[in-house]
Amino acid sequence: MSNLLAVIVEDQTILHNLCGVNDSNLKTLEAVFNCPVYSRGNELFIESAKEGSRKLFAKVIDQLTEHTKNGQFPGPDLIKAVYKSTKKGENSDTNLLKEYVLHVAHNNQKVFPRSINQALYIKTMEERDITFAIGPAGTGKTYLAVAYAINQVLSKKVSKLVVTRPVVEAGESLGFLPGDFTQKISPYLRPLYDALDVFVSVDMITRMEEHRVIEIAPLAYMRGRNVANSIILLDEAQNTTVTQMKMFLTRLGEGSKAIITGDITQIDLPGKQNSGLLHVINILQEIDGIEFIFFNTADVVRNPLVKRIIEAYENQHT
Repeated sequence: MSNLLAVIVEDQTILHNLCGVNDSNLKTLEAVFNCPVYSRGNELFIESAKEGSRKLFAKVIDQLTEHTKNGQFPGPDLIKAVYKSTKKGENSDTNLLKEYVLHVAHNNQKVFPRSINQALYIKTMEERDITFAIGPAGTGKTYLAVAYAINQVLSKKVSKLVVTRPVVEAGESLGFLPGDFTQKISPYLRPLYDALDVFVSVDMITRMEEHRVIEIAPLAYMRGRNVANSIILLDEAQNTTVTQMKMFLTRLGEGSKAIITGDITQIDLPGKQNSGLLHVINILQEIDGIEFIFFNTADVVRNPLVKRIIEAYENQHT
């Protein structure tokens, strides 16, 4: 029996996208299958002595072709996610990557999940009133939460977006920063504006803030409020105390959803204070309507060096 399998791709545009720039996607396929992968004419070839690998290759190419038809250009993250889920035979998981795509109403921008966990995250935000996204930097926790939330506001499914984070110093003193209180806390809130800038213009954010459609504020400003018909996003939740987390979660009013993101490996709370995020992991996982999504280094979608850096720090403590 031949060790060579050819998959015909009739559409040249799809074939080009499957191959990637300078055949970069073929190199990724070679890496995950650990055997030669190349193109010739309108065919993609895999050369493997393992019949299972050849069959799996055909299924992976079929899945990637469907993603390409839906407007998602394959890259290393998508290829690895499709490979892993197809290899496990979890077709429903593979379908999540195609089914849960965020469409930002303002500019018709599409935001595609780049891992199974990211797809599950989008699914959970749609189905649950409270979603916790926990994992290392670069896994898309805040990015996807902002994309989902801003779309809910722009499509008028909710009336307001409230975005907040605790003001906690990471090895630097807030008191030594120049300016008044507003100017001092501005750098802490800047990452939230950066996330919003991806989806709407600065002018539009300003107008929405003026009309109180978007509110970005320190967590302390949430005390005593009842926020209804809104999306409430708490970022950097690992730096909340137990009391602050309870306060935040009990602000949830009728018709509202809460999304809480954090990285439990980067807790900057002073002294021996307990993290509110660590606390809720232990007490809230069995409550209906609350869902926890746990990301890992395999979900990191920033510069590949970020993944290696995170793994190096993890290995240091094992």
